[in-house]
Amino acid sequence: MSVAVERKALLAGGVVVVAGAVVAGVALWPDGGGDSAGSAPSGGRSATSVAEKPSPSRSYPLSSAPRTIPSVRDFTAARGPGWKPDGGRVLVRDASLADEGRLLADELGLTYGGRKDKAGAGDVELALGGPRRAGQESYRMTVEGGRVRIVGPTDAGVFYGTRTLKQEVHGGGTAPEGVVADEPAKPQRGFMIDIARKHFTADWIKDRIREIGDLKYNQLGLHFSDDQSFRIESDTHPEVVSSEHLTKAQVKDILALAAQRHVSVVPEIDSPGHLGAVIAAHPDLQLRDVNGSPTRGAVDISEPAAAKIVDDLLKEYAGLFKGAYWHLGGDEYQALVKQNPEASYPQLAAAARKKYGNGARVQDLAQGWLNDRARTMAPFDRKLKAWNDGFFTGGVVRADKNLEVAYWTGKEIGAREPVSYLSAGQRLTNYNDEFLYYVLGQPNTFVYPTGQRIYETWTPRVLRGTAPVPAQYDDQILGGTFAVWCDLAGAQTQAQVAQGIRMPLRATVQKLWDPDKPELSWPRFVELAGKLGG
Repeated sequence: MSVAVERKALLAGGVVVVAGAVVAGVALWPDGGGDSAGSAPSGGRSATSVAEKPSPSRSYPLSSAPRTIPSVRDFTAARGPGWKPDGGRVLVRDASLADEGRLLADELGLTYGGRKDKAGAGDVELALGGPRRAGQESYRMTVEGGRVRIVGPTDAGVFYGTRTLKQEVHGGGTAPEGVVADEPAKPQRGFMIDIARKHFTADWIKDRIREIGDLKYNQLGLHFSDDQSFRIESDTHPEVVSSEHLTKAQVKDILALAAQRHVSVVPEIDSPGHLGAVIAAHPDLQLRDVNGSPTRGAVDISEPAAAKIVDDLLKEYAGLFKGAYWHLGGDEYQALVKQNPEASYPQLAAAARKKYGNGARVQDLAQGWLNDRARTMAPFDRKLKAWNDGFFTGGVVRADKNLEVAYWTGKEIGAREPVSYLSAGQRLTNYNDEFLYYVLGQPNTFVYPTGQRIYETWTPRVLRGTAPVPAQYDDQILGGTFAVWCDLAGAQTQAQVAQGIRMPLRATVQKLWDPDKPELSWPRFVELAGKLGG
């Protein structure tokens, strides 16, 4: 650890000079502590008259690493009083950091000074820069000389530095003297909400954005269409929208807050299954088996009208949600859970052969559906995700190579191990339902996940069940997402959901930011979360 030069008191003719202050006859000790908790300096010595006895210089102990969630990955300790917000300013060196600067100033009760003036004592300075090879979300925060400087290659990195500073000084704490060098292990750190089965208010969603932004999450998934409801206003197909829904104005407000907190909103219109709300308004699109019985939530993908309505909706919402990511769904198409889909759904089998050749099966038609939706989204330049049970092997149609696998379960029929995808070169995000699924009412075999279990036994490499995949695949695992599913919507209120996911969210982001074994025990992590609030 590096050590800052200690402050020295210079004795000259009965006058003590301390950190630029001249005091006759009495030695003064600067305010502040030497650790992240803001405790008093060691030694406990009182001021002494110079005439009686020369006083030694103030000696600060080496600072301690800050305690934050997620924890910082590298800290170089130093000697000094640290920093507390006390009438200083927030200054920015780049115009693009104005939003980050204003937000931090408001949160810490400081003055926003913009780009003018040079940083002085008590100030926080934000700037773009750093090593060329630094990660896009990295930052470096230096606390020295009574000021703070946060530098990152992008405004996102600088924002994460401000989140660290905000946590350090929460509740009267002190940002420790020294240098934090920090960046996430995984580029995707997500939280997903099923707003289709249960209506969540816009204010509740915005509260979650503020919460996850402070925790350095960078994605919010909105699953807004399912069998039960369709929850966002539509201009192209208003007939599918449920009575309780978000207006586009509310969504724009949500998106504006998310952008401020560097959270990318990932919308999902799941298809060709989970379309019950659309089918309710268009019963002619219902998939029926050979006996004429309806198949829950599934549209008949042999019918061009089914593709058209889904494409209409995809194009419409692509104009609303302009973030980098989009989720196409693709899971649990019920035609494929039959022992012999070709016999159960002869119209699908015929359509598959007509489109892809005599060797094609129903799974090929379903795979082609997903690929077609990817082509629909191609002009909008989104990074596309789909659930792992929407990818098939052994057929004549292969999944679009650009589709990212959202791996959620190994319970589906014919389940493929995660390594099956990874060994083929595909990239995955981790939605492991064994750890990361908070399913209201705990139906089937689901139980509410605990933060402790995630914190102590899960890592991004644990994609299915409890066993990690080999380390050689780590770079193909892009991150993970903690998901709230509302299968039994009335089982919990919005407030109960927020409380229930509080510690699991913190445990998940800790392991996405740094998958190594945490330094703090679980009880101490819970204690820290309580101190930091939020």
